[in-house]
Amino acid sequence: MIYLSIDWNPNIELFKIGSFAIRYYSLMFVIAFVLGLQLMKRIYIEDKVSLEKLDTLFIYTVVATIIGARIGHFLFYDTKFLIEHPLEVLLPVRFNPFQFTGYQGLASHGAAIAVMIAMYFYSKKVLKKPLLWILDRIGIPVAIGGMFVRIGNLMNSEIIGKPTNSDYGFIFTQLGEDFPRHPTQLYEAFGYLITFIVLWFVYWKTDKKEKSGYIFGLFFVLLWSVRFIVEFFKEAQVNQRATWDLNTGQLLSIPLILMGLYFMFRKVK
Repeated sequence: MIYLSIDWNPNIELFKIGSFAIRYYSLMFVIAFVLGLQLMKRIYIEDKVSLEKLDTLFIYTVVATIIGARIGHFLFYDTKFLIEHPLEVLLPVRFNPFQFTGYQGLASHGAAIAVMIAMYFYSKKVLKKPLLWILDRIGIPVAIGGMFVRIGNLMNSEIIGKPTNSDYGFIFTQLGEDFPRHPTQLYEAFGYLITFIVLWFVYWKTDKKEKSGYIFGLFFVLLWSVRFIVEFFKEAQVNQRATWDLNTGQLLSIPLILMGLYFMFRKVK
């Protein structure tokens, strides 16, 4: 049943000018942010919040996502490089020799922490509402944005899955392989799509948004549970996996899942 496998060898670049290239991965990031902006616009209209505050939210979110994900990747997975080359971590270039690299190496856990910090300042300085108000809503576009990011990972043939040891899977020929692997990028993308659908339904069709922190907690439980489960099918992103047969991504997801459960089931006056 060899037809169950797919030879995966896409062109990762949309176009290239000299050493500067626009990749599908970058396009997926742009789609994620633009779609997120449109979703938040609809939410702000529903909640009668001035749309003038959307531009600032967009800037806060983009900057926090990129910087947090970038620092988080090296902090959690390559601390030595972070210490030795801090400037190259923050800039999309590599020195000696000079090369435009883009932001290759992003960690969703780092992005989550940075976005929460950014939302704290946004809620205090711009929105003038409680932090949990914006956290209950920002998770909805973040979930669908995560789907596009994982599609970008698939186009780059990165964050690959373990061998399936069968005829099923994706053969990543760009990596010089001739055997199928689990398409974990698609597993995770599908999980994030389901997360988005559930959050969207809960926000529009139930009264749960009246309970401060509930949708934010549900977002954390669903998103990080997807990440925790899919990690079992992924190749390790670092040379050494953590103890208890869990990798770094799973260990980082556990406290975030517990945090989500707390906000879902805590008593609110």
